[in-house]
Amino acid sequence: MQKLISFILIFMMAGCSFPGVYKINVQQGNIVTEEEISQLAEGMPRRQVHAVLGTPLLINPTDMSREYFVYTFQREGGDIRKQQVVVHYNSDNQLARYETELLAETPAY
Repeated sequence: MQKLISFILIFMMAGCSFPGVYKINVQQGNIVTEEEISQLAEGMPRRQVHAVLGTPLLINPTDMSREYFVYTFQREGGDIRKQQVVVHYNSDNQLARYETELLAETPAY
């Protein structure tokens, strides 16, 4: 009985690491380029920022003065690469400043 259980466990574990399993590329979020960032200017209304960058991926419901445009990419189960743009607005819903952490190369499909 122990041999049977051992055989089943080994067989199941071997199935998890089978080298022929296809792993897909996973891309999520907003792809933001340097060109789009260069179009941002202090004092732009929120709608105009959305027209340039798209809809933000994350909005903090307790702090509406910030929006997060995040992009992640994982190639075939490898490391996750991330870029992020945080847009800060003043009390008049106009662009006050932004922070960027862009990837050197956007690895889209």
